[in-house]
Amino acid sequence: MFPWLMVLIAGACVALIALFMLFPRRRAHRRRNGGRHWLRVLFGLPLLLLGIALCLLGISLRNYFMLEGEIVVAQIVLKQTGVQRYSAELSAAGQVRSFDLAGDEWQLDARLLTWKLPALLAGVKPLYRLERLQGRYGDVKQELDAPRTVYSLHRGGELDLWTLKRQYPKALPFADAQFGSAAYLPMLDNARYSVSLGPRGGLVARPADAATHDLLVQSGWLQE
Repeated sequence: MFPWLMVLIAGACVALIALFMLFPRRRAHRRRNGGRHWLRVLFGLPLLLLGIALCLLGISLRNYFMLEGEIVVAQIVLKQTGVQRYSAELSAAGQVRSFDLAGDEWQLDARLLTWKLPALLAGVKPLYRLERLQGRYGDVKQELDAPRTVYSLHRGGELDLWTLKRQYPKALPFADAQFGSAAYLPMLDNARYSVSLGPRGGLVARPADAATHDLLVQSGWLQE
């Protein structure tokens, strides 16, 4: 079962228990036991807040994925459409999306969240989330003046563990570190790349086939 789903189910169960405590079915029984009713409210409200917090945490975890050794997190296929213009097909998290990129190189960014004791002993794996895809220019001066293309790869408007940890460091006491990683390679016509992420963090981009390797050699990016 996915970790985010486990947290979401736990939160829903806690919230349901709290609702039963706060709103017993028999109102007559509640009137005869006024003292017990206030005890229910005293313990039920914090329990309800805990359930809601767990549900929000589960929703946030849904946007992250666990690292199990080095894994391929994305694949990129490029087609040249003009001078320093490319169509990029990005396959990640079971989705295929297309983007128009300007420049000489593509760059993929990711966020990572690691853990410390006791979460580490419990076997909680590092989490990652792809952050953005962008085109970049080899010439720094051109990077300042030429049109730029940058795309977000995640949905906004939800509770985010990364933001929560940065703004409220004590909110996630078991989180060890949160950092970003990026990888980039040249944009070449008909090039195919794979992007991997290891358990210690760090994106690594590689040619996905021999043809792309040859293109990199021909462009001078790689040496035989």
